[in-house]
Amino acid sequence: MEENRWFLNIIQDGFMNGKIDFDSTVKLLEKLHMPFNLAHVKHVFKKTVDKRKIHTINIEDFRAIYRAIVHRNEFHEIFCAYSENRKNLADTELTAFLKKEQFKTEGAETTALEVILKYEPIDEVRKRRQLSFEGFIRYMSSEDCTIFKKEHRTVYQDMNHPLCDYFISSSHNTYLVSDQLIGPSDLNGYISALLKGCRCLEIDCWDGSNNDPVVYHGHTLTSKITFCSVIHVVDKYAFAASDYPVVLSLENHCSTKQQERIAQYLLNILGDKLLTSPIGDIEVTQLPSPEALKFKILVKNKKCGTIEETMLRKGRDSHGETGEVSEEEITSSDEETDEKTPLYPKSGSSKRKSEGRSSPPPRKKAKVKKMKIAMGLSDLVIYTKSEKFVSFEHSLAHQKCYENNSIGELKAQKFVKHAANQFVSHTSRFITRIYPKGTRAGSSNYNPQEFWNVGCQMVALNFQTSGTPMELQNGKFLDNGGCGYILKPEFLRNRNSTFNPHNVGRYSNPLSLSIRLISGHQLPPSNLSKSNKADPLVQLEIYGVPEDQAKRKSSVIKSNALSPRWDETFSFTVQVPELALIRFCVQDEISLVANDFLGQYTLPLLSLSKGYCTVPLFSKSGGKLEPASLFVYVWYY
Repeated sequence: MEENRWFLNIIQDGFMNGKIDFDSTVKLLEKLHMPFNLAHVKHVFKKTVDKRKIHTINIEDFRAIYRAIVHRNEFHEIFCAYSENRKNLADTELTAFLKKEQFKTEGAETTALEVILKYEPIDEVRKRRQLSFEGFIRYMSSEDCTIFKKEHRTVYQDMNHPLCDYFISSSHNTYLVSDQLIGPSDLNGYISALLKGCRCLEIDCWDGSNNDPVVYHGHTLTSKITFCSVIHVVDKYAFAASDYPVVLSLENHCSTKQQERIAQYLLNILGDKLLTSPIGDIEVTQLPSPEALKFKILVKNKKCGTIEETMLRKGRDSHGETGEVSEEEITSSDEETDEKTPLYPKSGSSKRKSEGRSSPPPRKKAKVKKMKIAMGLSDLVIYTKSEKFVSFEHSLAHQKCYENNSIGELKAQKFVKHAANQFVSHTSRFITRIYPKGTRAGSSNYNPQEFWNVGCQMVALNFQTSGTPMELQNGKFLDNGGCGYILKPEFLRNRNSTFNPHNVGRYSNPLSLSIRLISGHQLPPSNLSKSNKADPLVQLEIYGVPEDQAKRKSSVIKSNALSPRWDETFSFTVQVPELALIRFCVQDEISLVANDFLGQYTLPLLSLSKGYCTVPLFSKSGGKLEPASLFVYVWYY
């Protein structure tokens, strides 16, 4: 009775003339404050009016449309299981539900009252400390019941470890917004990455006209933007999504004259945000923490000499001074295309053949390459000095803690396969950046998981390219408040670790996971459907160490994107949950051999809530497909 009165109070003014059209229906639905997909409302409205050959509905029709869109049978079943009178949940009944189903072991009574005050729309019911079915729907559809743990939505990890102890959200060719041959360079690439919490940006610097450096993908037809404009964007957006340090990874191809200009822009535009001297002791034996570097921007580039030598020069005018950086270039017949070499096709049959070989090819003679660097720029490099990777043994013997390596994906994949223990040992000491092979002209991405498995901190991806790799990236870095830094598991931080992702042995920490896929709600209609139909199925995928990789597929529900019901349970045993991600991928079966993507959601396994949860869905481009969601029951131990 109270629900009926409340409902009529909100909508009755809209029916002053007896009937309403589709546009008025949409406006009334908005007044009820429940999200809806227009395609589904349009379909349900059309079904209602088609019976009568008129294009208006009465108040009872509207009630039926509202219930079809909002009142979910699966929610009603749970509600009735805990409500003795099947009309309202008393605060004690809601407390019982929270304890038994949602695992709220502490403060369930207080939480129940908070839920009633926050979600109950009917005044009389709220005053009695009860929750109507309308309130229950609003609670179950809210952020409080999403599958991503509430505690993980803010920074909760210890941020006082050295920088090398964290996975760091990293972008490759940040300035590109499409392909790497003829696509535009765009400041929006930097804005978008920073707003997603990315903490390591790549800037390709080349000599420009009028002594003004430019940013673009060298030796290609990609358009150019000025270095100055990029730094202005960084200054504005660096800390919009996260307080923690931003690393500017400079891919420096400039003359020493324009390198000096780069240094001037960095100093003049970024001001105090730019880190220009070490924190504390100038003799650096350990990297500082993200906490100590809050609101700081670091320059990653080649550097002449040590930090100590830089500090001795401090205050002295280094204008016009240059230094030389020497490095051995060891080439072999299968060395992958350098990160920045031209991408125009060349005959590469011998390269392709050699990639398939399991044994490493013979090394060729080392060549020493010398590079001139402006001291003004060199001195801005503090904790992120770019150092050519020679070998794990060489790094262990000679590399300083603030020297970082960049390794191409093909070489890194070989290390993962043949020297995983050494790779883990290396990344426990030194920040290591992985970048895509140069032949990915379309800006495609590799699977980042295999490099996270060995502790690589900066696994750089093309943020502009949608697909599973970027979905894994976005899902992983949801953790820890989306701040762009995630503390690595202890076995990837410990310098004496013998962890190997291919044979986890004593590092196994098994977790048994059970997910009951109950239903879907207002899923995006099929691209092939003229109405709101789809034939949805859900694929559950685990990404982690090789032993944990798994895929399970639900049955197909025919012609129902509005409210498909599965009630199917999937079980997994995960050996290394600390590294695992789970991905829910909703597809439309368009034939027996082909499915069309409808939406997905990825999150770290250890960020799963327990109990009844909604799974929000995201589009290929990463946008939220509200109100599309899945409804699941999660249990693990």
